[in-house]
Amino acid sequence: MNCCPTPHIESQKGDFASTVLMPGDPQRSEFIARNFLTEARLVNNVRGVQGYTGFYAGCRVSVMASGMGMPSMGIYSHELFNFYGVEKILRIGSAGAIRADVGLSDIVIGMGACTNSNFAAQFHLPGTFSPICDYRLLAACVTEANAMALPFHVGNLLSADTFYDDNEGLPEALTSVSAFGKMRVLAVEMEAAALYMNAARFGKRALAICTVSDRILSGEHLSAEERRTSFCGMIELALRTAVADEREASRD
Repeated sequence: MNCCPTPHIESQKGDFASTVLMPGDPQRSEFIARNFLTEARLVNNVRGVQGYTGFYAGCRVSVMASGMGMPSMGIYSHELFNFYGVEKILRIGSAGAIRADVGLSDIVIGMGACTNSNFAAQFHLPGTFSPICDYRLLAACVTEANAMALPFHVGNLLSADTFYDDNEGLPEALTSVSAFGKMRVLAVEMEAAALYMNAARFGKRALAICTVSDRILSGEHLSAEERRTSFCGMIELALRTAVADEREASRD
């Protein structure tokens, strides 16, 4: 399929790089383009979901917002993978820590993505599908995180369908988020599982890298300024991962 534009993206074929970074927030797309990319140009602004293409360390990279939640991520990743020649998407966003050993500003890298969503039902599978990331992207990300001396954890994320759960009055151990902690899930976010499923379905590659902005059980959270500075480390990590992966591919 190569029909451009789509109902949600006004870009033309070739406007996007083969690698796309996807924050949830359109304003963060603009921030990344202005502060991390060179020669960045706006390639999409339908519904204010800004997409830019530019260069980082000589590597052509795009950045476009996914919006919030799996339906939104599902739409944008589907269209980028199927209509714009995008080969890999790196989600960059915030997450709420579930485990006590995951601290504020730590980075969580999603090796897998559990979910309470019914997103997988569309694929008509005779069982349970386990959404996982692309291993080569994961390996590159871990190498770069170590080189940058960032505090990070690798493991399962929980992609939740709700931000506000109607669980008032329930014991903490019975809430939907807390229950996943006993299975050593690192943190909760809202998009990774849909991204991983679409990547698997269409033979593409994906990785979710998130910064811990809140600790669910303790109620701790980053200030607006702390979010800004912490997220810059995550953004640089994702860009360096993309460049490392491109260089590895060129040697294959």
